Amino acid sequence: MRNIKLTIEYDGKDFNGWQKQPNKLNIQGTIEEAIKRITGEEVELMASGRTDRGVHALAQVANFKTNSNLDINKFPIAINSNITKAIRIKNAEEVEENFHSRLSCKKKTYRYVINNSIYGSSIYRNLETHIPQKLDVNKMKEAVKYFEGEHDFKAFKSSGTSSKSSVRTIYKAEVFEKEDNRIWIELTGNGFLYNMVRIISGTLVDVGLGKIKPEDIKNIIESKDRQKAGKTLAPQGLFLVKVEYEQ
Repeated sequence: MRNIKLTIEYDGKDFNGWQKQPNKLNIQGTIEEAIKRITGEEVELMASGRTDRGVHALAQVANFKTNSNLDINKFPIAINSNITKAIRIKNAEEVEENFHSRLSCKKKTYRYVINNSIYGSSIYRNLETHIPQKLDVNKMKEAVKYFEGEHDFKAFKSSGTSSKSSVRTIYKAEVFEKEDNRIWIELTGNGFLYNMVRIISGTLVDVGLGKIKPEDIKNIIESKDRQKAGKTLAPQGLFLVKVEYEQ
């Protein structure tokens, strides 16, 4: 039995998230069907984590077990030939039997993309969130640093979170001012709660709009009160950028 690790890029616009669900287009089921056509096997594709409806990935990681003898370098070509172009397998490698995409994961990096121009974009509208009001990026940069470290992020999770603990560690939290009036919010952590990145991003937007001060973030975290944090921003601005494992 071989254990195959896939690195996957996808545009989440037309999918009902990663997780397999009956009668709903999803990324996991789409790839599993392609693997079945190639190997003749029913496989379970285990991801580093589920992404929600409309969320994108530049480098999602998933693994599955197979008895197939197909050359490892042919897996991406074969799978890509059997799925929509909204999903691309970027790499395949054979890993140790005990490797598990989610349980072996040490760090994840998410990026939230904001278009802060007046009129927005027609071309990129499904890959970013448009906020026409001018944001104070310097204040957002100051505020984002309060998220670094180990905290109870109860104020930054949506109801429906299955995790028993809301304590997570953010190793790096940054705000970047990019060209064409775009702002990136990037968070690297050991795990994220349901909608956590989108709520943190919404709270940072409130800082950029002057609704709350950068130093208020500390109090919001300590309050553990969801009502004190910002709104949950739309899914299309969110990207899973990187998943890291111990070498």
